[in-house]
Amino acid sequence: MSDIRIATAEDQVLLDKEAKYCSYGDTVHYIEPPRIFSRCEGSYVWDTEDQAYLDLQMWYSAVNFGYANPRLNNALKKQIDTLPQIASQYLHKGKIELSEMIAVDAKNKFGLDGRVHFNVGGSQSIEDSLKVVRNASNGKSLMFAFEGGYHGRTLGASSITSSFRYRRRYGHFGERANFIPFPYHFRGPKGMTKEEYGSHCVQQFARLFETEYNGVWDPKTNQCEYAAFYVEPIQGTGGYVIPPMNFYRELKHVLDQHGILMVSDEIQMGFYRTGKLWSIEHFDVQPDVIVFGKALTNGLNPLGGIWAREELINPKVFPPGSTHSTFASNPLGTAVGLEMFKMTSEVDYGAMVMAKGKYFLEGLQDLQKRFPIIGDVDGLGLALRCEICGPDGFTPDKATLDYMVEEGMKGDMLVDGQKLGLILDVGGYYKNVITLAPSLEISYPEIDLGLKLLEQLLVRATTR
Repeated sequence: MSDIRIATAEDQVLLDKEAKYCSYGDTVHYIEPPRIFSRCEGSYVWDTEDQAYLDLQMWYSAVNFGYANPRLNNALKKQIDTLPQIASQYLHKGKIELSEMIAVDAKNKFGLDGRVHFNVGGSQSIEDSLKVVRNASNGKSLMFAFEGGYHGRTLGASSITSSFRYRRRYGHFGERANFIPFPYHFRGPKGMTKEEYGSHCVQQFARLFETEYNGVWDPKTNQCEYAAFYVEPIQGTGGYVIPPMNFYRELKHVLDQHGILMVSDEIQMGFYRTGKLWSIEHFDVQPDVIVFGKALTNGLNPLGGIWAREELINPKVFPPGSTHSTFASNPLGTAVGLEMFKMTSEVDYGAMVMAKGKYFLEGLQDLQKRFPIIGDVDGLGLALRCEICGPDGFTPDKATLDYMVEEGMKGDMLVDGQKLGLILDVGGYYKNVITLAPSLEISYPEIDLGLKLLEQLLVRATTR
C-alpha cells in the first residue's frame, strides 16, 4: 500500500485557487487531496498525472453509454454545426421527434396516451412533475415518498427526499412528504421471504386508509389528503435496494383504490441501467408520471423531463406557460437523446445488460463467499449493490467502505502489471453500500478487472 498521495505542484496551484474562488456548496470532497481529471474514454478516466481509473459509477449513472461515446459525441458535434441553440418558445425537429419516441414507447408498454415535457435536469423535472401532480389534484401539496428515497436538492425535490440534512438549513417548500418504509429485505424483519416482506410493507401502508383516524383518508367523501406517491423503483442514493417483484403491483392497487398517482423517478435507473428503458417496467404496473434525466444525453447535456398521462398534461389542463425553462428542450440535448434512442434500438440492450449484470453479480457473490464483511449483494441489470458490514456480516460499517474508496483513489493497485485506480460510489441508509453503475458498454474483461480491483480493496480492508 502506498502512503497518502501528495498533489503535484500544478494540481496544488489549482486546488489553492479552488479553495479561494469556488463555492464548496456545489460539490463534496470525498478524498484529500481531491483528484483533478484531464480526460476520459469508455470506462476510464485519467488524472493530470495520466493515471487511469476504472470507473464503476459513471457519474452517478449519467454516462450509461461510456465516456466519450463516439456516436453520441458526433451527434452533438453535428447539431452544433446546424442548429446549436434556439429559444425554448420556438419549435425544432429534435424536440418533437424525441417526445414522439418516448410517448409512443410508453403507449406500447403501458397502453396509455401521454405527452413529454422537458426541463434542464433531474431535480428541475421533479419540480415540474410536482406542478403537474398538484394541478391534477386541485392543489394538494402532500405527497408520499419512501424512506431512503432521493429525488433531488431543489426545494420541492428535497421536500420529498427522506434525508433531513438536505432541508435542515432551508426549511420546506410546501409540506414535507410522508415517508413510508421501503421493502429493504436485508434489513427487514427476519422470518419472511422477500415477497412476503413486500406484501407486509404494502399491508402496513394500506392501514392508513382503514379509518379517518389514520390521518390521510376521509371515508365519507372517499378523498385522500395526498396527491401522489413518488417512487424510485430501484432506490438509488438509498443503496440500489431492489424490492420484491410483487411489491409495486400490490402498492399500485392500493393507490388506484384511493385516487393517488404513482410518479416513477427514473432519473438514475432509466435508459437501460436495469435492462429496461424504465426500471418500473420490471414490476408490471402502469405509472401515471415518469421523470427522467441523466443518461438521456449520456452526460453531454443537462436535459431531463417528464412523461405524463394525457389526462394530466394535455393543453386544456396544463396550458402553455405552466412551467418554463430557458434551456428546456434545447437542440443539442434532444439531438443526443434521439441518437441514444436510435443506438439502443439497433442492439438488444435489454438482453445485453441483463447478461452482463448476471455475470457481474455472480462475481460479487463469489467475493461475498470469501469476505465475511460483505453482508449483501444484489442487482438488477447493471444496477448492483455490495453492502459492507462488520465481521458479523450485518452491522453497517461505513468506516471500512470509506477506507476502500480512499484506497481505490490512490491509483496504486496492480493487475497484470498495470497500475490502476478504482472509482466507487457510496450509498445506502448507513453509507456502507457500494452502488455499482458501470458503463452499459463495459466489456467482460473490464468486469473481471473490476472484480479483481474490488478484491484487492477487500484484502486491504480486512488486513489493515
